[in-house]
Amino acid sequence: MKKIINTVDQVENQMVEGMVKAYPQYLKKLECGNVVVRADKKEGKVALISGGGSGHEPAHGGYVGEGMLDAAVAGAVFTSPTPDQIYEGIKAVATDKGVLMVIKNYTGDVMNFEMAREMAEMEGIKIAQVVTNDDVAVDGSLYTVGRRGVAGTVFIHKIAGALAERGGELEEVRAVAEKVIAGVRTMGMAIRPCTVPAAGVPGFELSEEEMEVGIGIHGEPGTHREALKTADEIVDMLMDKILADLDYSGSEVAVMINGAGATPLMELFIVNNRVFDILAEKGIKVYKTFVGEYMTSLEMEGFSISLLKLDGELKELLDAKADTPAFKA
Repeated sequence: MKKIINTVDQVENQMVEGMVKAYPQYLKKLECGNVVVRADKKEGKVALISGGGSGHEPAHGGYVGEGMLDAAVAGAVFTSPTPDQIYEGIKAVATDKGVLMVIKNYTGDVMNFEMAREMAEMEGIKIAQVVTNDDVAVDGSLYTVGRRGVAGTVFIHKIAGALAERGGELEEVRAVAEKVIAGVRTMGMAIRPCTVPAAGVPGFELSEEEMEVGIGIHGEPGTHREALKTADEIVDMLMDKILADLDYSGSEVAVMINGAGATPLMELFIVNNRVFDILAEKGIKVYKTFVGEYMTSLEMEGFSISLLKLDGELKELLDAKADTPAFKA
């Protein structure tokens, strides 16, 4: 295993500490573990908390700041944070307006966030939750029952966070998050695996001529493996599945081309070139495009495509100010 780390048992701690030292104007770290919160606590407004296993950077700590998250909780690589960690994050950011938890649909995340919610409710904290499930590839995998929550989750952070920043009530913020969940779909692929530091070996193997279609953000299997195709052919395959799952006809959409951690921007822009053309052919207008690394899988080489169906409210909230280490608007 070749990685630029010190010791395996300090990877997550030193990563979070380094992030906070890089962005002290945005972040501070709680003493209870790898939990980061806004440096300037938001008062009198709904607070948002999200998180999950490390290894998806810049998610989730990179989205803590004005107009997005108030707290992010990081577990070990590809491992859910503990209920105690999440609870401490909730307590640190809770206001009289309440807290919304944004949970990706993985069994450990859902269980641990819900346990933390129960602990918070016992302390009188008003709290609600949404569970993201934008991956159209598989219905049930190694980590989850039902569809996985993947890169489309960033749209929930942005849009729900904007409404919270504006002063929306807890039920309003939860409802707009559910609207985004209903209108976002994602599918990804990979051509090379990643290596979890604690494991020391790649999570799976692919030959030089193979790709994994529909892969998850932890390297869990997708729909199938097949011979590597051209970029346009890969995009066609993923877009066929996304567009078959939700009727986007006549809509305006936001597009996210998300790199898995080791995919050059050159290749991501080639992907976007084809995505744009497919949408144009189908009369679907692209309102805004995001190309880059938003929810990675360590050094996996691959990408995902997310489409979000927009209306006037969602466009306004997508455009609203956000100022975080990894996302600015």
